[in-house]
Amino acid sequence: IQELAQVGCETHPKITLPSQELNRVLGGGLVAGSVVLLAGEPGVGKSTLLLQIAQAASSNTCGGRGVLYVAGEESPQQIKLRSQRLGLSGEGILLLSETDVDLVVERLEEFRPGLAVIDSIQTLFCQEAPSGPGSVAQVREAGQRLMRWSKLRHVPVLLAGHVTKDGTVAGPRVLEHMVDVVVYMESQNNGAFRLLRSDKNRFGSTAEVGVFEMNGHGLVDVPDPSQALLSQRYEEAVGTALVPVLEGSRPLLLEVQALTSPTQLPVPRRVGNGVDHNRLLMLAAVASRRAGLELASQDIIVSVAGGFRISEPAADLGVILAIASSLRNEALDSGLVVFGEVGLSGELRAVPQGQRRLA
Repeated sequence: IQELAQVGCETHPKITLPSQELNRVLGGGLVAGSVVLLAGEPGVGKSTLLLQIAQAASSNTCGGRGVLYVAGEESPQQIKLRSQRLGLSGEGILLLSETDVDLVVERLEEFRPGLAVIDSIQTLFCQEAPSGPGSVAQVREAGQRLMRWSKLRHVPVLLAGHVTKDGTVAGPRVLEHMVDVVVYMESQNNGAFRLLRSDKNRFGSTAEVGVFEMNGHGLVDVPDPSQALLSQRYEEAVGTALVPVLEGSRPLLLEVQALTSPTQLPVPRRVGNGVDHNRLLMLAAVASRRAGLELASQDIIVSVAGGFRISEPAADLGVILAIASSLRNEALDSGLVVFGEVGLSGELRAVPQGQRRLA
């Protein structure tokens, strides 16, 4: 038992990665002894990102100790093909094809790498647990053993995790409680952009988002997502509005698109991509009741360009103006930027950091 006031705070420098987007989401870099869970749908780019991180961390940032990459899903030849496609040399990355978590921990203790990558946690198994790999008991036991080794040796561990059909991490919920950071990689409509969101972070904010673009060289940082997203915008398009939203410390200028169409159904449809469905229902009702828009016989489809998701009420005014633009078949001014919360009585409410959004 130790008194908190007497506990020493050893300084372990963070592993700063070349990717500024990744550093932003992680809270400045990889912390020594931290366990990071990277989850995402199949094919979204988890293994690509992990291999890029392993190559970046295999240099002096890990004290020259290299990286141990535990491949439970792929053969070393498959990983070599990916590294050639990404233009990575592979120096300093030690590959281990093993799924027995006890043997994995033994190799980690033997080589003492500066970073460990496990791809994926669902493929590991413990002989003492009765069920097969990927089950609740196996994932929990494998996660606990890797976490104990990481905390003991002050070595960061990256875990790749599968997700279920509803988008949550497969396996026991206790896995998300054990790890220090839970990061989700998202993609929408098979686009080139990948969004990295932090659902849990003991070393930084969970409001940050990283934007990447998938190309022939892997995942590349997008330092100015607003410019990239608006580069394909048609200025005189009907049913679009520009909304400045805040994603953590970064303001983003997003394009909200709306389409109204006469319906043949008794109950008109309300479809939202990138916006909350219940919020869309509320805004459509307010626009119909308070602003006099005839929406009772119209299907409404609202989407956020680029696959982004808006969760703050600052986009309320932009959604309503985009719907009104589509209904009247008149384009908004190309230089118009709108933000504001809309109440149930139709009033406009101020949103935080208005000057920053304008800037």
